[in-house]
Amino acid sequence: MNRVYVCSCFGITEQQVREHADNGACTPRQIASASKAGTDCGSCVRRIQSLLGRGACPRRELADQGDSGVLSAEVPQPQAAQAQAA
Repeated sequence: MNRVYVCSCFGITEQQVREHADNGACTPRQIASASKAGTDCGSCVRRIQSLLGRGACPRRELADQGDSGVLSAEVPQPQAAQAQAA
């Protein structure tokens, strides 16, 4: 079996990154949480990003559903900003 290492600091392979992605890790930060890849020297982060691509991400889709169209005008302003506007 041919192993292609993505993270030489922690010995993480492309296959391991893909397995973590299949299990729901959609971002380099989530891959780092699952495997430590990208948390030492950081030289593998771009490679991890390219492996993850821009495919469908269940967590990202859930986050997008949470943004249910709240407009910036609907966001309450801090009281100091309201006093200056008056």
